[in-house]
Amino acid sequence: MKIERKIMLSNIVNIFLIMLISWFAIENLDLMLTKLRFVEILDDLNVSLLDMRLSEKNYFLYGNRDALSVLESQVARVKDKIAPVEGDIVKATGKETLLNLERYLDDYGRTAEDIDMKGLRDSQSEEALRARGRRLKEFSEEMTRMERAKVNEMVSRSKRILIILLLSVLAFALIVSRAVSRKVLAPIKQIEKLARSISRGNFSKIESLDGKALPKDEFGPVIEAINSMSEELKNRQDAIIQSRKLASMGILCAGVAHELNNPLNNISMISQTYQDLYTKLAPEQRIEFMREIEAETDRIKEIVKNLLDFSRPKELDLKVAGINSIVEKSLKLLQNTLNISDVDVTVDLRTGLPPVRVDSNQIQQVLVNAVTNSVQALSRGGRIIVSTGQPDEDTVQVNVTDTGKGIPPEFLPHIFDPFFSTREEGGTGLGLWISYGIIKNHGGDIRVESEVGKGTSFTVVLPVFKQDSK
Repeated sequence: MKIERKIMLSNIVNIFLIMLISWFAIENLDLMLTKLRFVEILDDLNVSLLDMRLSEKNYFLYGNRDALSVLESQVARVKDKIAPVEGDIVKATGKETLLNLERYLDDYGRTAEDIDMKGLRDSQSEEALRARGRRLKEFSEEMTRMERAKVNEMVSRSKRILIILLLSVLAFALIVSRAVSRKVLAPIKQIEKLARSISRGNFSKIESLDGKALPKDEFGPVIEAINSMSEELKNRQDAIIQSRKLASMGILCAGVAHELNNPLNNISMISQTYQDLYTKLAPEQRIEFMREIEAETDRIKEIVKNLLDFSRPKELDLKVAGINSIVEKSLKLLQNTLNISDVDVTVDLRTGLPPVRVDSNQIQQVLVNAVTNSVQALSRGGRIIVSTGQPDEDTVQVNVTDTGKGIPPEFLPHIFDPFFSTREEGGTGLGLWISYGIIKNHGGDIRVESEVGKGTSFTVVLPVFKQDSK
């Protein structure tokens, strides 16, 4: 069922329950008002009864026959008052109560009329008048007491029922809203999870929700569209990766050709010169020519070694260590270089950093390379800041910041490419390329920020070692 229909159905049920409560409240309120009106009638009757009994006593005490006429007229007035509200009395207490009340009034008035018509005082008739007056009074008082008690009971019962109904509506609304929320939130969480996964380069799909088939509601087409998007992104990423591989292969081949061409040319020139001048060279000179060829050969071997180190990384010798101690050891290795270059080095190592699980020698290689690059970018009197920190609970980082000439923005995207170097002389352009591979093998990240004329900052980020990590 569509979510929209479920919401509409729940709203219809809620509206029905609210209307039921309203109807119950109106009906009970109307009945209570009717009973209150009947109680008012009984109160008026009780007042009139007092007047009737007073007229009755006047007759018995003083023999005043006019008191009987007054009593008859009072009974008639009460009956006139009851006539317009007979419907309310029947609704409040039932028809039998109305008939009893009318009968008691008629008996009382008829007895008074009979005595008045006889003109003589008759003890039996007088006793009947007293009895019927007393019976009417007792009936009126009993009805008043009972109706007041019923009104109070009705108010209490209505209050309880209304509270129960309101709580039921509230509970139903909460259950429905929770069910609808879960129905809505579950796909949203899955979509959010997939979006985060896609942002990390993992182009998975939503196959099911909590082991169930994809919903047929409004989220079904959305999830299918996102799955389709994820698949399309994966295809495009594969194409981009392939094109980047081809581009990197071209850069690598060009770099290797360039780097190997120089020593090979030197070897060729030295060997030709050696052949041309062989008969004229002294033994010491011949040995010197061979040493130059050996030096150029070593240069080629170093280039090939660096390539192999990156393409086939050494197996990591992972051990738990403190990042601060690795930084300190790296700086000790460079102490002589730093002294000769006349560079001011500031070290700011944050205390209390969690340990890392790394190959310390390889991380030292990365840091030595970063600091060496900073030294080479500085003139005398420059400054290097080496600091450590913890950007979040899962990682620690090392920053190497210098006040050198900086790297032009157009060079920054290629800073970790093989054989790319910003130096005009020296260097193979493989140092940062190899450093990048080392950090990635450790599950970390390395990045660079630079501004021409102000300096460059290299940041190495490594994951924190946790006891439950495998």
